[in-house]
Amino acid sequence: MKRAFLLLLILIGCELWTMDYGPWTKNGLWTMDHGLWTNPAFAQSKVYLRVGSQDEPKTLNPFKASDVWSWNVMGWFYESLYIREPISKKVIPWVAEGYPQFSGKAAIVKMKREITWDDGTPLTAWDVKFTADLIMDFKIPRYISDWEFIEKVEVVDDYTLKFTLKVGCTPLFQVGTLMSIIVQKKAWEKLVQQAKESKAPLRTLLDYQVKRPVSAGPFSFSEWVKGSYLKIVARKDYWAKGKEVAGRKTGPFYDGILYKLYGTTDTAILALRKGEIDFIYWPIEPGFVAELSKEEKITVTTSPDNGFFYLAFNLRKRPYNDLSFRKAFAYMVDKEFIVQRILQGYGEPAYTIVPPGNKFWYNPDIPKLGGGLPKDERIKKAKEVLKKAGYIWDRKGSLLLPSGKPLRSFNILTPPADYDPIRAMSGVLIAEWLKEIGIPALAKPTSFGTITQKVFTQQDFDLFILGWQLGIDPDYVRVFFHSRQAVPDGQNPMNYRNKAYDKLSDSSSEECDEEKRRKIIFKCQEIIMNDLPYIPLFFRDRVEAYNNQTFSGWFKDLGGISGSIIYLQPKIKPKPSIQHPASRLQLSLIWIFIILGIAGGYYVLRKRRKKIKDKK
Repeated sequence: MKRAFLLLLILIGCELWTMDYGPWTKNGLWTMDHGLWTNPAFAQSKVYLRVGSQDEPKTLNPFKASDVWSWNVMGWFYESLYIREPISKKVIPWVAEGYPQFSGKAAIVKMKREITWDDGTPLTAWDVKFTADLIMDFKIPRYISDWEFIEKVEVVDDYTLKFTLKVGCTPLFQVGTLMSIIVQKKAWEKLVQQAKESKAPLRTLLDYQVKRPVSAGPFSFSEWVKGSYLKIVARKDYWAKGKEVAGRKTGPFYDGILYKLYGTTDTAILALRKGEIDFIYWPIEPGFVAELSKEEKITVTTSPDNGFFYLAFNLRKRPYNDLSFRKAFAYMVDKEFIVQRILQGYGEPAYTIVPPGNKFWYNPDIPKLGGGLPKDERIKKAKEVLKKAGYIWDRKGSLLLPSGKPLRSFNILTPPADYDPIRAMSGVLIAEWLKEIGIPALAKPTSFGTITQKVFTQQDFDLFILGWQLGIDPDYVRVFFHSRQAVPDGQNPMNYRNKAYDKLSDSSSEECDEEKRRKIIFKCQEIIMNDLPYIPLFFRDRVEAYNNQTFSGWFKDLGGISGSIIYLQPKIKPKPSIQHPASRLQLSLIWIFIILGIAGGYYVLRKRRKKIKDKK
């Protein structure tokens, strides 16, 4: 009996020696340094930038993705021949070795030789040519506008390319074509061939689900637990690490980025205050600024945003295809009220499609339709426009179409309030204002993913409210409204078609005199604000918050502070877990003593009961 009991204890000890102690240990070893627990950024002796994300990527397919959540992650995987410096926005060589050498319509671009993909294979001119041919052959909506004026791309040698242009000069060659992403030929070649052989080549390519992207950038894909978090890890062999860009050393100087999913701003703010994340990767609402500013460990920044928020119409449907209806609609949108009451002054009303922060291309002289008018005057102006176009009202004040038929109720798709209360509330207010002139509109909160699917892919909607994050070059003025982009997954889901506008905006892509091009862009803004396929709503100041105790090197730029991420330095170096060789033995002995105590107590209790029984 005693031998059996001893054997049992030995077996228990062996089991305890090999078991994982779950939340009390790291990698099966007792963690003596409790700081690793209180600061998860340094867990397991690794330093992660912990980012609060409002949503997760909609896809990891770079040819399909159009949402910011996808590109917040994928942007770290794909390099380009040229990039823009932070702050100055000067275009500089990146994968390219020096600037293009022009000869007539041909340009020679040489590439750096030390760049590799994270599978160890070199990034070469063949990858660039493959990407270029793919974009041009499939006419991929997201990228084709940067390649429309390229005749062909040839490989001179493994690290030299020859671009032949269709036109003698285009400003978009260096700030568009040469700044496009580069994908790996090896990873995509087979899929591209299968897509070409399918009945719907472009749809097959765009619908492809990328499980594990191949990276040439500073981070590699690690894992994605949908609905919870996504992790990318720093590449130790990243070619640009230590390279100085605009006076800052390029990283990464930490082990990776952990994107933690928080569906609402409230939960992300709480996580930031508790020290669970280092940065909230989306603008915070103005209502949080006062309380966060009181936190010593949190810094709140305000930067000019390089983007705008807008309401758009489906011009395939009536009456949204009627300019008079859209103009009356625009009169009823009180942008000043939205900025003052909902944004609390952190922004300004938008009367054009170029942000004022992009000063050279911003047209300040666009007429402000309805700007500054009181409510009664707005209603008066809107009704005058409708009456002139043949609209009438019934006895109940409901608007009737020129045909005499009632206007059916329609939906304005907006993100839900827990995702973006500003856009959600804007939709509610606009619907209420429209009722003042008998227009039956309803704001319909809808998930971001569903909106993008219905709007850009299915093109089945009435109206929607979304926003754009923009590049520095204003070519989006052409792309967003060009008839060639009025295709599924294109960037003109409104189906705006204006041949004169197409011709004018195309001329901007071929004008290399900056002042002349500026005049074209100004005229494009005037046309769009007259035709109103969009009603720009507001330019929002980018209010952001980060933990100032964990990383240094944050800086403000046009569009926010996220440009700092690749340059950040950890403030506190991780302390390695103290992993004593005896740690498992100590834990096992503790458990053995506990079991011995229980067994001993049971033995004593049993003996006493036996003595009592014997006495009886």
